[in-house]
Amino acid sequence: MTKAETLIQQLEHGDKKALARCISVVENELEGYEEILTSVNINQAIPVIGITGPPGAGKSTLISSVIKKLTDEKKSIGVIAIDPTSPFNYGSLLGDRLRMAEHFTNENVFIRSLATRGSLGGLSAKTIEVVDLMRTFPFDYIFVETVGVGQSEVEVVGLADTTVLVLVPESGDDVQAMKSGVMEIADIFVVNKSDRDGANTFIKNIIQLVHSKEPSDWDIPVIKAIATKQEGIEELIAAIQKHHNKGENSKRPFLMAEKAFRLIQNLRMKDISKQMIQTQIQEEMKKKDFNLYRFVKRINKK
Repeated sequence: MTKAETLIQQLEHGDKKALARCISVVENELEGYEEILTSVNINQAIPVIGITGPPGAGKSTLISSVIKKLTDEKKSIGVIAIDPTSPFNYGSLLGDRLRMAEHFTNENVFIRSLATRGSLGGLSAKTIEVVDLMRTFPFDYIFVETVGVGQSEVEVVGLADTTVLVLVPESGDDVQAMKSGVMEIADIFVVNKSDRDGANTFIKNIIQLVHSKEPSDWDIPVIKAIATKQEGIEELIAAIQKHHNKGENSKRPFLMAEKAFRLIQNLRMKDISKQMIQTQIQEEMKKKDFNLYRFVKRINKK
């Protein structure tokens, strides 16, 4: 039996150490990572919930409150927290380790941080594979928290069965900017920190926006929450469960196509990194006739 086969066997028997090891092997493309990905039995019935929204919306606090409620009900929870990587030193903040610290000793919770490692948008290039690995483990729910910068809010739709958009009363300008992207893919809206001024007006505006969308098989709820006080948490969990139970997700083909596209993209970009490009371009820029488009064309042919 190969090391990969042994890890898969341990993983499918609910061994968290094996899960952590499999994630490390896949994330770093160590020996046997392809065998792991092509051999695991992925349980598509485990709901994957994407939590996204602008920075400062309280996503981690909200997830922490949801975890507390679910684990009180003896549910098993997996969390993937995507942290931004600095474009200058390629270091990751991994701040969620502080915000979710209270759950680290809970045997029903597994938290894994992934750095974006310079990938476009806010999702790690390996997030898709890690989500599927976690779906081979007997979790009741898997939560994915994105960085909340630009394209990441739209990218999460390629990962999650249910996408929760977290906003705060001050998010008015963000909503205007997000209308053409994430506002279209949110399955549930949560207005967090709703004890702040202007919350009720903001919630009415979101409800109005939701009602202006084309009719579908899902009535998008707008939930008023104060995560720090556990308010609105039961309503959010009920909405997530209702969305999961409503049957076949009409966005499923789109979700799978998005996953396939990103996996193919990752494979084709395997030998190219921002660090490598930066090193090469630094030398090329010394030439008087430097042309960015010729440089890109040459890189693309390799």
